[in-house]
Order: sequence, then structure tokens, then C-alpha cells
Amino acid sequence: MFTYLNPEIRERLISSGKLTRIDAHGQALDPRMPPPTDATALNLLGPIPLPLGRGERHPTVRWYAAVRSTELREVEALAGTLRDSGGQHLFSTLASSMAVNSVLVIGEPSKESAPLVRVHSSCLTGDVFGSRRCECGPQLEAAIDRIAQDPAGGYLIYMAGHEGRGIGLWAKAATYLLQDEGENTYQANRSLGLPDDSRDFSDAASLLHHFVGNEPMRLLTNNPKKIADLAEHGLTHISPEKHITGVDECNLRYLSAKAEWGHKITPADLD
Repeated sequence: MFTYLNPEIRERLISSGKLTRIDAHGQALDPRMPPPTDATALNLLGPIPLPLGRGERHPTVRWYAAVRSTELREVEALAGTLRDSGGQHLFSTLASSMAVNSVLVIGEPSKESAPLVRVHSSCLTGDVFGSRRCECGPQLEAAIDRIAQDPAGGYLIYMAGHEGRGIGLWAKAATYLLQDEGENTYQANRSLGLPDDSRDFSDAASLLHHFVGNEPMRLLTNNPKKIADLAEHGLTHISPEKHITGVDECNLRYLSAKAEWGHKITPADLD
């Protein structure tokens, strides 16, 4: 049984401050009360000490796992059905019902120090397999290193539901085949009838409101749309910092397409 579904464990985590809930503005909600149904609320588990073996500095960070209350409620209902039917072997299906995002607190950031932040979209092929068709894996590792060595510290927010700019891994695999036939990454999305970028940054904004507030922060990104999307959720004091890394012959065409689409990537960055 998953521990967060056990009422005794849940109460113990709440009492110790390790299970909390926030609203869309990052404000604390009572995790013992039913979550609001008319607004997005996030449940947070943590902090959990996590020594990292990524990057060059191998920092020990504080990890928070975040999931929407609506998704958690659906999973808890399904878990009850599985328990009642004796379907313990089916509990693995619960994991596919939730997009669990993560916050890594690196160093000792404070709201007064303009922390360095990376909002990183999940990429199985790049982050896990080390694929060089994109620069996601090197961006992830470089972000950990840059934040770990920054005097202000900062946060890495890992968005689990963002695979393929929000289209999911299966569709992303199809776009790769279309790219191999000559289309660029955005043309391939359109050929499948999908948006160029369908990522939802509302959960990332809620987490930033909670950890940073609407205070100055520096965001590791080359994508003006990401800054605009966060600003729509009230985060208006963001200074972008260029984050170019992992450029090689395998992803030059991909990065060139991103530059044409509006990312702040210059020809000199691709040399």
C-alpha cells in the first residue's frame, strides 16, 4: 500500500509538517480539510534529503514531491476500489494516473537573494537515456551545477507532465519519426494535429509562489514564452539567464528550429 493512502501515515506526515497543501498562489491550506473543488491545489511531500549523483558538484538537495489534489483524489478512490476487490497486483496502475512534479531546493536560497531557478520539462530520452537529439540532459545537469555553485542558491522544478512540450512520450516518438523524414520539431507536432507547445506552467507557478513568492528571481531559460506563461500567473519579477549547453552535431537542426520559433539562441551559440 502506498503510504500516503494510509490514514495513520498521512496524519503522521501532516503532524510532522512533511505533508502540506498550497493553493494556486502558494498560500498554505489545511491538508486535513477537503481541498477546494473550484481551484487548483497542490499537495507537497517533503523536504526529503536527496544526495545527487548528477552534475559535477553532487549536492545534497531537499526534495519536495508535488501532485494536484484533483489527481490525488481520483487515485485514492481507485485505490479503495482495488483494496476492496483484492486487486493489490493492480496498484501499479495508480502511478500512471498522476503527474508528480518535483522541487529540488539547492543550497540555502531565501526570498531576499534573487535565487536562481530552473523550471525543467521532463524528457525521458534526454534526461534518462542521454539522447543527443535534444539538449535536455545537459541542461538538467548544468542547471544543478549552476544553482549549486551560486551564492544565492535556488530551486530546480522538474515538471513530470511536460514530455515532448506537453504532447506525451508516445506522440513524441511519432514526431521523431517525422523529423527523420525531414520535418523539424514544430512541423512534426503540426503534422500530428498537435500544438507547437502545449505545456501547462500553472503548477510550476504555484510552487514558485510558495517557495519564492513574487520576489525577484533569475530563471535559467532561453524561452521567452516560459517567462510569459509564468507572468500570466502573477510571477512578474523574473530575469532570464541564458542556458545554452550540450550543443553538438546531433541536435543542431533541433536547436535551430527552436531559435526560429523564438528561443533566445544565436548562431554564435550553435558554433
